[in-house]
Amino acid sequence: MGVEGYLPCEIDPVDNLEVALNRAARCDTLCVIDDANLHPVLAREIEQQKTFDAGICSEVSCFRCTVGSEPVRVVYSPVGELSDFDDVRRYAEAAGQAMRRALKAGAKFPLLVLPAPTERFSAAPLVALLGALHELYVPLQLREDVPAKRQRYAKIGLLHPDGAQRGQDLLRQVQSLEAGRFVARDIGGGDPERMAPPRVAKYVLQAFAGGPVKVTVVDDPRVFERDYPLFQAVNRAAGTVERHRGRIVFLEYRPPKPARKTVVLVGKGVTYDTGGADIKAGGVMAGMSRDKCGAAAVAGFMKVVEQRQPQDVHAIGVLCMVRNSVGEECYVSDEMVTSRAGVRVRVGNTDAEGRMAMADALCQMKERVLSEGLPDPHLYTVATLTGHAVLAVGNSAIVMDNGPARAANHGPELQRAGEVVGDPFEISVLRREDFDFHRGKCYGEDVLQANNLPSSRTPRGHQGPAAFLMLATGLDKCGLSSTHPIKYSHLDIAGSAGDVPDTPTGSPILALAQAHLQ
Repeated sequence: MGVEGYLPCEIDPVDNLEVALNRAARCDTLCVIDDANLHPVLAREIEQQKTFDAGICSEVSCFRCTVGSEPVRVVYSPVGELSDFDDVRRYAEAAGQAMRRALKAGAKFPLLVLPAPTERFSAAPLVALLGALHELYVPLQLREDVPAKRQRYAKIGLLHPDGAQRGQDLLRQVQSLEAGRFVARDIGGGDPERMAPPRVAKYVLQAFAGGPVKVTVVDDPRVFERDYPLFQAVNRAAGTVERHRGRIVFLEYRPPKPARKTVVLVGKGVTYDTGGADIKAGGVMAGMSRDKCGAAAVAGFMKVVEQRQPQDVHAIGVLCMVRNSVGEECYVSDEMVTSRAGVRVRVGNTDAEGRMAMADALCQMKERVLSEGLPDPHLYTVATLTGHAVLAVGNSAIVMDNGPARAANHGPELQRAGEVVGDPFEISVLRREDFDFHRGKCYGEDVLQANNLPSSRTPRGHQGPAAFLMLATGLDKCGLSSTHPIKYSHLDIAGSAGDVPDTPTGSPILALAQAHLQ
């Protein structure tokens, strides 16, 4: 499978090194990231290189080696010595660096020599291959505009330490995950025009055509005003420009057997965030095309669902695609908007548009859970929501659970799932202070949307938005002591989604798939 199959290139598993080097379509470069279980000649050559250059143990190197009858190029990208604080991402990083160095060396057909799984890192081969494919991804617009550059390699070889059959098994697993990350990168990395809301909807319709995931697109401003009033407030300025008009995209997979659980993901899809009337000044607007990576990840997760077709998991994804434009029609601070849940919201900062974009769709999903009796439901919001999250945890994602989700031990379980596949999470706890901060401050308002400071200058700046989403949707009334408790978790991926100029990561697709689709 190539690009059409949501892989950046064809992948060819081989039985052993001799097969890879002696057949007609001979691999010209060996990409090695671990010393264990190597071909004796290759292992000996690497040891000799270490005596000549001590830096080979800590930096990517490239050298000539004779394995079999002819010389071959070797790219050695060592994982290195792993401390107590390292994690499995070291394997992804090493494999990505190996691919990058092989490209610079002029390789045409590299062979990725996968590491063996270890007691500590059982998914090392999977994570290494995913890291290599992340490096080989070609952005959608380059593929479309310059077809000659649609692939960095046409094919790579794959050598699993346990042989070609295990390589094939691993490849099947990786194909489903990479399909999701591929879709997420395309949407998340597209520029503000290529991935404006109408074009995201068109891309999603094409990506899921003919499969088991049903796609429904809402595009009528009258429906937005009636059913999604907070979303429509953000959409008001962009709605005056046809190519920028908002879309809410629903994706739903119903399993062939009775559902054991229901996973519902609502994603922030702000295709460009100017800040609105509270405009992003001082050069901080650049990169805001990535503010749709939450919705991109939701689409990617649903692509994994489509590929794996779980027998007993009901999955729903909602992409809230909107552009936060500035202009005479833009919403402004001090406006009072009544949410779908009947909650009166006073706008405090138009640059807090993500929570506005998601709240009504989240409320609708809450209504479905209650009216349809969906089995074991868990609602999520996924968003590049706050700069505070980046300050707090760097490039990890953050999970914040409500009472029912916390009682189910969801945060630690998602964190453990992410650790296995190199998609790390930190856990933040919601406190009463977060809800107090967003409760209405004057007679006639129920909820304050935001203060007028950036989240990075606001105490508990990444926890507060989760409280707002619960207050604005009525989920605050679905706690442990209610007659209808519903698990809800807010995932802030502002630090983990990938900023310009880096390739979007697809976070948290891997962790969610590990947690829900195994």
